[in-house]
Amino acid sequence: MLATLNPSPPGVLEPTAQGDSTPMTAADKPFKSLFLRTMLERGYVHQITHPEELDEAACNGVITGYIGYDATAPSLHVGNLITIMMLRRLQQSGHKPIVIVGGGTSKVGDPSGKDETRQLRTHEEIQANIASQKQAFGKFLTFGDGPTDALLIDNDEWLSKLGYIDFLREYGVHFTINRMLAFDSVKLRLEREQPLTFIEFNYMLMQATDFLELNRRYGCVLQMGGSDQWGNIVNGVELIRRVDHKPAFGLTTPLLSTASGAKMGKTAQGAVWLNADMRSPYDYWQFWRNAEDADVGRFLRLFTDLPLDEVARLEAQEGAAINDAKKVLADEATRMLHGAEAAKAARDAAEKAFEQGALSDDLPTVEIPATELAAGVQLAKLAVTAGLAGSNGEARRLAQGGGLRLNDAQEMDANRDVTTADIIDGVIKLGAGRKKIVLLKPV
Repeated sequence: MLATLNPSPPGVLEPTAQGDSTPMTAADKPFKSLFLRTMLERGYVHQITHPEELDEAACNGVITGYIGYDATAPSLHVGNLITIMMLRRLQQSGHKPIVIVGGGTSKVGDPSGKDETRQLRTHEEIQANIASQKQAFGKFLTFGDGPTDALLIDNDEWLSKLGYIDFLREYGVHFTINRMLAFDSVKLRLEREQPLTFIEFNYMLMQATDFLELNRRYGCVLQMGGSDQWGNIVNGVELIRRVDHKPAFGLTTPLLSTASGAKMGKTAQGAVWLNADMRSPYDYWQFWRNAEDADVGRFLRLFTDLPLDEVARLEAQEGAAINDAKKVLADEATRMLHGAEAAKAARDAAEKAFEQGALSDDLPTVEIPATELAAGVQLAKLAVTAGLAGSNGEARRLAQGGGLRLNDAQEMDANRDVTTADIIDGVIKLGAGRKKIVLLKPV
């Protein structure tokens, strides 16, 4: 019988401090391959297993790498975008990306970074989510039959065919409970006295099985993901190396947050979805336009294809000029996902609304029953309905701070009623701060 997995793989390159989220740079490790140089220069790399060996493999031919996405929602969001861009960088460097959609793993749910058990979804719900998610990947990757064309594969193809006893005998023998309990995804849940179901406990074995299966079927040698996936990725690397005695590698990116520490992609309106039917191109453009000053350079490197010298020029802007760099960021990010026409329309609508005080058909519009307006609706409630605040209390605080506007006029009383008398040119214009505008349209 083969030995169980060791606590740490040989040749691992990882941060010096536990939990350090600072990405490595080219100064930390001089790589020869275009792929790893690009990943380092643009700030994607947090940890790598067997770095010299991976660098050599990337220099000597086409390598195949994958990232998995569980189908827990109809759309991916900006939090997923950094890993999609990692696959894009892999393909741009002359290598082959694989997108794994988790038709199998979504039936269990990844416990990494979660305090509570995920809601179990039906097979039909998972398949509907996968079908909806697929539209985003084609915006960033080239799919096809060529040597570096991307593949999209559902891991239900093999996981659903594994008999439980066979699965335990073939794969379970290579993992120890001791080590599994040491992983952060398990340890943190137990330390917080939050329940961890047995089905979730099996997730890391399933993910390691994915990597082994992809290695056998497609010669996939690299798994990438966020740093919260480090333990799961290391399991797969070692499983391949011990069971089939083949090279395999892992690479993680730092978990992304804004300069102020906020979780990337979270707003008062909720998650920043990639599907246009869940987040309009205008709202998507505005999300990037509203980036913090300190994030502009980093986001340009991670989320656009702009050359690094141009990124350096833009992030060096100071004062009001940094707003021009933010518009470039918003233009480039929106163009990549929604196309050049949608990006231009979003920018034009924003400039008309904020710089010229004019309305545009491309501004986000929320319908509200005319009968409600006739009776009067509290401004705080309308701000929540429009997505400008997460709660009535937040709307009141926004108003008290002078950040809520009704038809371009500052409104500090969030308890006042808004009625049909406030309709101008068929709509009511609500604004939060200087950068958010929503039109309320009576129906």
